[in-house]
Amino acid sequence: MKLVPLNDRVVLKKLIAEETTKSGIVLPGQEKEKPQQAEVVAVGPGGVVDGKEVKMQVKVGEKVIFSKYSGTEVEVEDEKFVIVRQDDILAIIK
Repeated sequence: MKLVPLNDRVVLKKLIAEETTKSGIVLPGQEKEKPQQAEVVAVGPGGVVDGKEVKMQVKVGEKVIFSKYSGTEVEVEDEKFVIVRQDDILAIIK
């Protein structure tokens, strides 16, 4: 199954938060807060949303930072995704 977002929606896959100690030991899955970094999995076509022309600025494969409590979490084939509006994406990580 494939998720295809509509309008100005973007499908994100959250990046797993890893915590590294001072000695370099990686502690996987140490989530103190919701992760705000994700990879773009799918992008909607944009178009006219609420009477305004929306041009999509993110591309599939980019890593982004999004608003902490935005979007809708969905699970498809045992994988978790977040569907957000493009406005909820704060920055692209380069």
